[in-house]
Amino acid sequence: MTVFSMTGFSRSQGRNESCSWAWEVKSVNGRGLDVRCRLPNGFDHLDQPVRKRVAAAFQRGNISLNLNVGWQSRESGYRVNAAMLDEVLKLLPDIQAKFPDMAPPSLDGLLGMRGVLETSDDGISEEEQKALDAGILTALDEALIALGEARAAEGARLADILSGELDEIETLCAEIGEHSEMQPEVIRERLRRQVADLLADVPALPEDRLAQEAALLMTKADTREELDRLKAHLESARGLLAEEGAIGRRLDFLCQEFNREANTLCSKASDIELSRRGLALKAVIDQVREQVQNIE
Repeated sequence: MTVFSMTGFSRSQGRNESCSWAWEVKSVNGRGLDVRCRLPNGFDHLDQPVRKRVAAAFQRGNISLNLNVGWQSRESGYRVNAAMLDEVLKLLPDIQAKFPDMAPPSLDGLLGMRGVLETSDDGISEEEQKALDAGILTALDEALIALGEARAAEGARLADILSGELDEIETLCAEIGEHSEMQPEVIRERLRRQVADLLADVPALPEDRLAQEAALLMTKADTREELDRLKAHLESARGLLAEEGAIGRRLDFLCQEFNREANTLCSKASDIELSRRGLALKAVIDQVREQVQNIE
């Protein structure tokens, strides 16, 4: 039995000669699969490979991924932008003609002009970028595996909780069934008292008429159909917990069916004890539904 939660967190990291990287992956509840990926500048090309890997690993959940890349200190130099310097030198005669009293330009003045002197940083080669991308994606695979393990561990705890709650539903259904067996006599006696109170001054109703009214009330109060359906839903829920894969949506649908039958039971309750058990049943079903919202 493997039940997966949609809640989990994982982290993985790696490094090479030029930089280090770290993935942080967080998963919470979601109706479907929603992937949000934050990548640093220069790594936008990894967005689609990341999303494909997540979609292959998970079916539901809001999954947020964050990649941090830290570059190692690299030597930087300076170089003269020759094209920019040539443009400036071509303009000098015209400038000197307009301003004859202007002093000749100095070397430090020319080099201080914006764009003439710039830092030299050749970055990394295409082959180095490919190797870096491969290392980052390998770390992502490790993070997704760890996230799957975290979701499985949380899912195992949820499965234990759900199994206990399904056992509690079964116990309450058995108690309701035993109590319902007493209903016909209870309804008959209540009807007899009500008729006696209403017709105290007139002859009592014939016994056959009283039996007809009692039969009608007992038919309306019969809970066997609801209890049979609840039993079938319990079997389905336990069967789903034993399956592999995403079962959350089907369990959520079963919870709706559980709740529908419980509401009908409560509407048929003819005494306080049956009402109390019906309300207890609804409370447990609500607990089941809350847990099911966390299941993939």
